[in-house]
Amino acid sequence: MSKLNLSVAVGNYDRMRPLVDGDVQIDGVDPVFMLHDPEEIFFRAFRHADFDITELSMSSYTVKTANNDCPYVGVPVFPSRAFRHTSIYIRTDRGIDSPEDLRGKRIGVPEYQLTANVWVRMFLEEDYGVKPNEMIWVRGGYEEAGRVEKITLNLADGVEVINAPEGETLSNMLANGDLDAVIGPRAPSCFSNGHPNVGYLFQDPMAEAKAWYQRTGLFPIMHLLGIRKTLVEQHPWLPFAVYKAFEQSKAAALTRLSDTSATKVTLPFVEDQLRAARQLMGEDFWSYGFDANRTTLERFLSQHHREGLSSRLVKPEELFHPASMESFKI
Repeated sequence: MSKLNLSVAVGNYDRMRPLVDGDVQIDGVDPVFMLHDPEEIFFRAFRHADFDITELSMSSYTVKTANNDCPYVGVPVFPSRAFRHTSIYIRTDRGIDSPEDLRGKRIGVPEYQLTANVWVRMFLEEDYGVKPNEMIWVRGGYEEAGRVEKITLNLADGVEVINAPEGETLSNMLANGDLDAVIGPRAPSCFSNGHPNVGYLFQDPMAEAKAWYQRTGLFPIMHLLGIRKTLVEQHPWLPFAVYKAFEQSKAAALTRLSDTSATKVTLPFVEDQLRAARQLMGEDFWSYGFDANRTTLERFLSQHHREGLSSRLVKPEELFHPASMESFKI
């Protein structure tokens, strides 16, 4: 039997390299890997369903799943996870000394429904009492004008989202003082370039994130993996084959990262960071699979629905193909 020739769109992460390099195989599949930034992958996946297997935004996928109109079915592989206390960039000359000071401010977002922004709004509300309807949200591209939401949204009552002025970018607006803050998964270039009046909201965002994890046990999921539904209907063995291969690829990447004879990434002290992560979060700190991530998924889905982003409360089980949610034991 010939293998399926399938397109696979993912980011160029260390946890993908064993698959991309051919060291790990997907049973029954001859993959064509396309390594792109998330913005390109998500735009093409949700607007045109360009790929057979693809990384997907957790938020956008939840919106489409709630509406029963997603061309993909998920498997519990989470290519991107991140603590988002580093995702709030402020004007340091506006008297914003704490999260509570964001009330009444103009906040730039590349898209309101981005997964990172859902997680940020969760801890702003739960930990500091700052609600989405207490700020003015300005939507636009970080560095290119005219960015739009990938999917249609129905926002909660009282939430005001306006478009950035024609030709304007979030980075320029923050640098010029037309925004009080920007929230999103990327740093605006004015922050990266060292603008004197732009900085983090939290003076030590890593410490804030660690404390939050110790309180909540949540390591935020940003992206999941999806397979075209029509393919799964024809090949019901495919979801588990994909899950198994991506799990093996991650395990191989962590084995390489643990080898201290010669550092595998261009960063000193990476072995100390790996050890610290495991001390804080456990050996399998970047877990795939359904059971290990049920609580994190439930918290995200609840927040997502409460914000009006998903038309109904989606259950975690609805996100994934059943064959990818359980595994054999020896």
